[in-house]
Amino acid sequence: MSTTIARTAEDQAASSAIESAKRAAAQRAVKDHFDPTARYVGIGSGSTIVYVVEAIQALSDPRIQNISFVPTGYQSRQVILKAGLKDLKFDSLPENTLIDVAFDGADEIDDDLNCIKGGGACLYQEKLVATQAKKFICVADHRKLQPRLLTFWKYIPIEVEPLATHTVFARLEELGATSTVLREGHMMKAGPIKTDQDNFIIDACFKPLLLPIDVEKSLSLHPSQKGMDGRGEDGVWEVKELAREIKAIEGVLSVGLFVGENGLQSLKRGTRRGGQKPVAAYFGMDDGSVRVRHANEDGTADER
Repeated sequence: MSTTIARTAEDQAASSAIESAKRAAAQRAVKDHFDPTARYVGIGSGSTIVYVVEAIQALSDPRIQNISFVPTGYQSRQVILKAGLKDLKFDSLPENTLIDVAFDGADEIDDDLNCIKGGGACLYQEKLVATQAKKFICVADHRKLQPRLLTFWKYIPIEVEPLATHTVFARLEELGATSTVLREGHMMKAGPIKTDQDNFIIDACFKPLLLPIDVEKSLSLHPSQKGMDGRGEDGVWEVKELAREIKAIEGVLSVGLFVGENGLQSLKRGTRRGGQKPVAAYFGMDDGSVRVRHANEDGTADER
C-alpha cells in the first residue's frame, strides 16, 4: 500500500510539473504574440489552450472585450465563453478576413515545425483556423518537441467519412501503415468517437517521418538504397509526401499532419490565407524555462 501511495504522489508531482510547463509556455507565447488591438484571435483545442486564455485574461486590458475569439470546436468554445470572452464561429468570419493570430497546441512537433494534431479529435477545425490565420503559434510542453514526427507520439489522426472507413483502412495499409485503429469513445459501449462534423477518427501508425534534409542527405550518400527518397518504399515517408497521399484518399476529410507553408510564407507569396505550420513553437521545459523555435524563410526552423 505504501508503494502505491508513493507512486501516486510521484505521478501527481509529474503531472503538476507538466501543467506548470504548459502554463509557462502559454504565458511567454501570449506576451510575444498577443495584440490587444487585434480583431480576430483563433483559440485551439489543445490542453495548453486553457493557459493561453488564462494569460490573455491576466492582461486585464479592456480592449480584449472588442476581440472576436474563433474556436476550433465545441470544447475550445466553452473555454472562451467561460472566460467571459466573445466567441465567433469560423463560418461567421467576414469574407476575405484573416485571423490576426491563432494559438493552439500539438501532439508532436519536429525540427522544422511540422506538427501532428488531432489527439483531441478536432483536427479539421484546427486546420481551418490555422490556414485562415496570419500566424499560427504553437504552445506545448517539452515532451512534444521531437526531432522527427512519430518519434514519441506514435500515430497520425485522420478524420474520415464513416461510410469510407473500410476503404480508407485498406489504402492506409497499402501506404505502409504498421497499424490502423478506429478510435473508440471513452466507454467501449459508446462505439467509435464522433467529431464535431459527425465523422470517425482513424489513428494510423507509420515509421518516423523524414524531413527534406534527410532525403537530400540520404540520396547524396546512398543513391541506390531503398526507401531513401521518402516516397513510401519499405514504409519510409517524407512528411509532406505522406500528408499528400493520405489526403488524396477518397473519404478522408482531414489529416492530422500540419505541413507545408506557415502563414507568413503564404502571405509573402501574395495569397489571402495562412498556412498549416506555426511560425513559432513555445515549449515549457521541466526546469521552468521556455524554449522557442522560430520558422525560417526556407521552411526550416531554429532556436533564437
